[in-house]
Amino acid sequence: MVQRRFWSDLVENAWAHRTIVWLSGVRRSGKTVLSRSLTDVEYFDCELPSTRRQMADPEEFLGRLAGKRVVLDEIHRLIRPSELLKIAADHYPTVRILATGSSTLAASKRFRDTLAGRKTDVWLTPMVSSDLVDFGKPELEHRFLHGGLPSFFLSPTLPERDFQEWVDAYWSKDIAELFRLGRRASFQAFFELLLAQSGGIFEATRFAGPCEISRSTVGNYLSVLEATRVVHVVRPYSSRRPTEITTAPKVYGFDTGFVCYHRGWSRLRHDDLGTMWEHWVLNELHSRLQTQSMRYWRDKRGHEVDFVLALRGRPPIAIECKWTSTGFDSRNLEAFRRQHPDGDNWVVCHDVTRPFRRTHGTVVVEYLGAEEAAGRAGGVPYS
Repeated sequence: MVQRRFWSDLVENAWAHRTIVWLSGVRRSGKTVLSRSLTDVEYFDCELPSTRRQMADPEEFLGRLAGKRVVLDEIHRLIRPSELLKIAADHYPTVRILATGSSTLAASKRFRDTLAGRKTDVWLTPMVSSDLVDFGKPELEHRFLHGGLPSFFLSPTLPERDFQEWVDAYWSKDIAELFRLGRRASFQAFFELLLAQSGGIFEATRFAGPCEISRSTVGNYLSVLEATRVVHVVRPYSSRRPTEITTAPKVYGFDTGFVCYHRGWSRLRHDDLGTMWEHWVLNELHSRLQTQSMRYWRDKRGHEVDFVLALRGRPPIAIECKWTSTGFDSRNLEAFRRQHPDGDNWVVCHDVTRPFRRTHGTVVVEYLGAEEAAGRAGGVPYS
């Protein structure tokens, strides 16, 4: 069993803050294997009827687990999963629980309200840099094409059938169960179009016609996809200056493999690497920050900065994603800094192993690797 060090450390740190940890992530992201790889845990598979019968009386069940570290896998299979976790948090402080389940359960208002202030969330994103080392396959182009779901990544051939089977299961086991959306064909067409256009400016009218849905339904579908973390909506960063774009978001697919599949790519050309690298950097930032709250910047003259990291109490960090560190054009960063003069400027490149600085025009730019940038963004020193 592969030990995914970054993620196991994240769970252990979360347990140090609260007794209930909610491990979320899209289906097949590796929640079960990660849970079972933790040391000194007692594992319960809630898909089994015998396990669910044990939990019919939460007090009796939890009373037998005093002082233990417990995994409750697929907890959404229980009739009242949030009730058991609430009882554990309030009345059994020596029981540490790692609960996993459908991403749609985490998106439900009742689940969030019941456990507010009682749990720490860990979001298991698709595989990150440290995972490539742990799995013994550091080749980025393989990760881009196969994606970051472990079984897809480990497939010796491109898992094209698995991509479609995943989309079908996502609809039938996640979306249909909680959101009760109609028109499966329209929903899946919308999802597939978003992935094919991943990283672009989102305009609802471009999707309504091809998917045969209204503009309001487009907005509803996008909200569902964002809530279940299969797309990431990156909204504009702005101080409301009249020269800045303030309303048009960019939408990214959750995983490079799915983006490549829906674009019809079975191999990557050199020109494709920059786009995939931008998705990769976003995934690295998400894993460290544990939030989808990224921004991008664009003005009405066409200048654009890939990502803006605006942390509370800190000036904005401008982040440009470039496959290589040569030939960088600083005009976009300079335009951004004319509007927002304070803050660091990062250019994140795949060929940078040690950070260095250069002055371009009126801005000082620091060149970083993706793992270094993500570590700094999350306040974790890179090693």
